[in-house]
Amino acid sequence: MEYKIDLTWDSEASVWVATSDDVPGLVLESGSFDALIERLKYTVPELLELN
Repeated sequence: MEYKIDLTWDSEASVWVATSDDVPGLVLESGSFDALIERLKYTVPELLELN
């Protein structure tokens, strides 16, 4: 199954932000793009299971 996740750079806060309409409750931020991707690998499945 595929889920759309929006990744945006918040220049004011100097962080990457991940949100998704497909994954309820998903809001993550990280100063590193690679670290954000790693967090998503664990967080998305957990949120999908909880919802």
